[in-house]
Formats: sequence, structure tokens, C-alpha cells
Amino acid sequence: MIDIAITALFDVLSPVNLLASLGGVLFGLFVGATPGLTISLGMVLLLPVTYSMNPVTSISLLLGLFISGMTGGSISAILLNIPGTPSASATAIAGHQMARRGEAESALGTAVTSSFFGAMVSLAVLVLVAPTVARAALKFGEVELGALVFLGLTLICSFGQKSMVKGLISGAVGLMITTVGMDPIIGRPRYTFGLVELMSGISFLPVMIGLFAIPQILNGLVMKSNVIPDFKGELRGVFSHIRGVFKHLRYKVVSALIGTGVGAIPGAGGPIAVFLAYDVARRMTPEEQKKEFDAGNEVGVAAPEAANNGINGGALIPMMTLGIPGDPVTAILLGALMIQGLTPGPLLFRNDPLFVYSVFWAFLVGAIFVLIVTLATMKIWVTVLQIPSWILLPIISIFCVIGTYSLRNSFWDTGVMLAFGLLGFLMLRFGFPVVPLLLAIVLGPAFERHIRLSLITSKGDPTVFLTHPISLVFIVIALFTFFSPIVRSLFKKKGGI
Repeated sequence: MIDIAITALFDVLSPVNLLASLGGVLFGLFVGATPGLTISLGMVLLLPVTYSMNPVTSISLLLGLFISGMTGGSISAILLNIPGTPSASATAIAGHQMARRGEAESALGTAVTSSFFGAMVSLAVLVLVAPTVARAALKFGEVELGALVFLGLTLICSFGQKSMVKGLISGAVGLMITTVGMDPIIGRPRYTFGLVELMSGISFLPVMIGLFAIPQILNGLVMKSNVIPDFKGELRGVFSHIRGVFKHLRYKVVSALIGTGVGAIPGAGGPIAVFLAYDVARRMTPEEQKKEFDAGNEVGVAAPEAANNGINGGALIPMMTLGIPGDPVTAILLGALMIQGLTPGPLLFRNDPLFVYSVFWAFLVGAIFVLIVTLATMKIWVTVLQIPSWILLPIISIFCVIGTYSLRNSFWDTGVMLAFGLLGFLMLRFGFPVVPLLLAIVLGPAFERHIRLSLITSKGDPTVFLTHPISLVFIVIALFTFFSPIVRSLFKKKGGI
């Protein structure tokens, strides 16, 4: 096996494959950092290019895009409070607060090094225990997935710290919005008011862009407030940032393992992992440091970013070992491999171990390229903050319109973006947090689908969620997550804590 691994390494390190990996990384950073452009879209655009490539060059290109796209989403999230990808929404919470204090470089450096750390942990799990993790992930049926998403929804309480009631109202509104469209089980339209555009529901990406971008633009152009943070201090070199890979280690390890575990569960989704990691990191933070965490610090950036790229290796586990894609991106990767005449699954490890090791090495090379390239170009990203608001905000507006229109070539999505932007602006003005609304819209459809299918298979018996051990564990954790902030706040009011 060692000789096969060495042969695969030399193959991945050939000039052509290194250039392919670097090209994928550069394109992925652009796609990830641009609101409205998704990693899946980037994969689809590059897929025709891979037809004439050999399998190793093809996987080097696509894995480079996959890894860098996840990291790139944090750039606009930190600098402009506009997540480039759905999974970067959690990074924006602490990252943009740091940027507004003039700590943009520190936030970006933490995000990049944490992403690299998470990618390395997930790669180690992929190499060492992929078949075992994949078999465990296969035990997740509709009941277990429903309980897992329920656990994700209880995190709404963690993002309504200033007012639990307002956080819950925000989350409830998000869940109501997810009921618009075709019923996922019986296929009947709900709350569409005869509009064909609402048949497919309200797309998440226009909602995300609207909630984060439009309030920024309105505050800058209408309220005349300074929404673009200032940058203070000198930019450090690449290697001074690389030393930060092992900073906040215990938070990164836990978050990376959360990302890898959730990523290995087909259909679980990245937002669950990053928000769960953010919540766990907050709970791990000592009580006297929680105020600093809530104000935005490096831990609040490191945890979701480690989970974010931990998802990468985790999502490859079921795809490589079982031929089951964990998310839309790995579904496209699966298609790319099948185009090359390869069929992921248990037989791939036996019939073509050289290619399997090539995937491992290509993943490592891509992660290293992302680390170096992103840190080396940090000065370019930070210069965004030096552009005057009256120039930058209209440019952001144009990108938002183009990004939402390009999703389905429809101005309807642009209108949805503007409507939710106005809603987000009003929510912030009246003290309602937008993150619970976003989290509910992300997880709502999956929650409804898994819960209803579980009840159908159990003939309407709700105790099915308590008779499955994995589901029961998730529900217990969810109830603890939901009620512990309420109990803690009651004790504080009575002076008990």
C-alpha cells in the first residue's frame, strides 16, 4: 500500500495536476466570495472542462474548487457581513463584528487557518476511518435525521440571547415561510395564492442575500451610517498567520469533528454543522469570557470555519465508500467520476486503490493551496475596506441583483431578495435577530420532510422518535439546548446564579 500511496503522490504533484488544483482554488475563492454564486454552480461550470482530462487532473481541479469555495464564503461574510455561501452565515456573526472593530485581518487569518485545520481533521478521518463512519452514517434513517434537524432548530435560542421571545418569534416566522410552495409529501400547493413562481417555494439564497446585504446597503445609503468597517494596523506576512493554525486548538478540534460527523450524514447539510459548532463553542467558553464571545472574537470565527471545512472530508466519506453523495456538491463530484468511468463505492477501494490515494493527496494539496493563496492575497481582500462606501455599496447592490437573477434567470428571485432585505432591515431596527429566521428557513423544509416521513412509516406514532436510540440522544440534547438558557435566565432574575 505504501508504494501505491507514493505513486499517487507523485502523480498528484505533476505540474499539470498542480496547475489544475491551483486553478480550481482560484475559481473557488471567486465563487465562494461572491454572494449569489454557489459552489454547486461553480462545479457545474467546470464540469464540461473535465471531459478531456484524466481522472486525477479532473479530481484535482474539482476538489480545489470544493475546498476553496467553502473558505471563500467567509471573506465577504467577515468584510461585508454578506455570506458568500450558506455555511458562512455563522462566521458572519463574530467575524463582521471583529471587522467593524478594525480587526479584519485577524478575523480573516483565523477563518483561513481554521478552515485548513478543519480540512486536515476531516481528511484524517476520511483516510483512517472512512468505511466505519460511512457504515454508522447509513444507520441514519428518517427518524434520526428528523431528530438531528430538530436539534439544529433548537439552536435558535442561542441566537436570541438579548431577547429569547424575539428570537423564537423570528424562528417561527422562518418556519412559516418554509411552508410556502408544494407540499413535499402529497404535492399540493400551499400558500401560493395562484402564483406559479411560489410553486417551488421561496429559494434560500435570495433570502440569505437579502437578509444580510440589503440592511447594510440601506443603512449606508438611506440612514447615512458607516457600514463599511475601517482597517487598522499593518498587514502581517503569510507565515505569521500560518502559526495560528494551532491557536484555539480545543475549539477547532471539537468543531472540525462536528463538521466531519454531520458532513458524513447524507442530506444533513452544512448550515447544521456550522451553527451547531458555533453554539458548542459558546457553551465551551468560560462564563467570564462569554461577553467577549458575544461581542465577536477569534473563537467565534474559528469554530464555524473549522466545522465548515470539516464538512468537506465528511461529505466525501459516503461518496467514496458507498457511492452515496452527502450533499449537492458531492453529487456533482460523483457524476464527474462516473464520466471518467469510475464508480465510487466499496469496489473502488479494491479495484482502483491508486485513484483513491490520489483523491486523498489531491485533497491535501488543495487545502494547502487554499491556505497559502488566501493568506497571500489577504491584502487584496482587505483593500475592499478602503473603498469609499458611496462606491462600494452600489457595486454590492449590482452583485446582489446579478447573483439572485442568475439563480434561475428570473427577476422573481431578485424581488424576493429585496423583500427579505426590507424585512431584515425592519427586524434589525426593532431588535429582532435575523439569524433565527435564516436558520429556520434553512432547516425548515428538511425538518418537515423527515418528521412527516417518520410519522408515515410509524403509522402516526410519535413515540417512534423515542424508541430509536440515536434519535433519543439527539432529542435529549435538543431539549437541554432549548431549556438551559431559559432556566439560566430565570435563576439570574431571582439572583440564584
